[in-house]
Amino acid sequence: MRIFLPLIILIIFTLQAGWAAQGNKAIRVWPGKAPDEPAGIEVKKADAVTGSDGVIRIPYVDTPELIHFPVDPKKATGTCIIVCPGGGYGKLAWNKEGTEIATWLNTLGVEAVALKYRVPRRDREKPHPWPLQDLQRSIRLVRSKAAEWKIDPKRIGVMGFSAGGHLAVMSASYQNKDSYKPIDAIDKLDVRPNFMVLIYPAYLGNSRKDSSKLDPLVKVDAKTPPTFIAITHDDADRGLFAALYYAELMRNRVMAELHIYSKGGHGYGLRPSTNPVSSWPLRLEDWLRASDWLKR
Repeated sequence: MRIFLPLIILIIFTLQAGWAAQGNKAIRVWPGKAPDEPAGIEVKKADAVTGSDGVIRIPYVDTPELIHFPVDPKKATGTCIIVCPGGGYGKLAWNKEGTEIATWLNTLGVEAVALKYRVPRRDREKPHPWPLQDLQRSIRLVRSKAAEWKIDPKRIGVMGFSAGGHLAVMSASYQNKDSYKPIDAIDKLDVRPNFMVLIYPAYLGNSRKDSSKLDPLVKVDAKTPPTFIAITHDDADRGLFAALYYAELMRNRVMAELHIYSKGGHGYGLRPSTNPVSSWPLRLEDWLRASDWLKR
């Protein structure tokens, strides 16, 4: 059955538009304005654009939202994953690395939410602090929904693509440090993700400065969540830093799995191709199952 995965994915993409038309619930991450917004950011507002490749790119977000993709109760595993699309912290590849992923996760019995975090960069050199606030709050917000959604608050993962992968890593690197001032009872909940999925993560290091080390902002210790990583050898220097990150996970005895494929480049999402990297969803499903995240 697995040999038909590309066809199944294409069918899912076709059905996606119909499901989206029915409307998935949007949940505001913050009860009021998002914190610490710099003055003047509102002048950069722009509407979403659908490119010739069919990718919806969102260039401006000042009101972060979680788009909820509830799983069929008959398939529900009790696991929930927060999906963080990429886009270089300048925009969001919203469908290819967000809603399409959430829809696919539902087929595995996983509750999913796609995070529309703040873009574009509020600081060109350090773009992650504002999106990190959005993700940390989202992890807690999802935990607060555990009873309502019938999910296990100890089975909440974070999945990121490209810049979204970096954002996921930041949530693990700073799991013991709040990125914003608490505003309500939700902020008393645990901010640590229970596991991570990193698909072609970016910004884990800078080869122009030092190709032998991870970026100083990237932290790994024994409490770093179990992690799955998929990337390609021809994805610039990202494969190198993904390998270094995996090595740090090994040194700290964190359960992890790394797949480095020969070809595929960057930004492919779930969309099938002739490159071997198109099999990463199967490997992720294997890992989720072996790690009991798909155990009902």
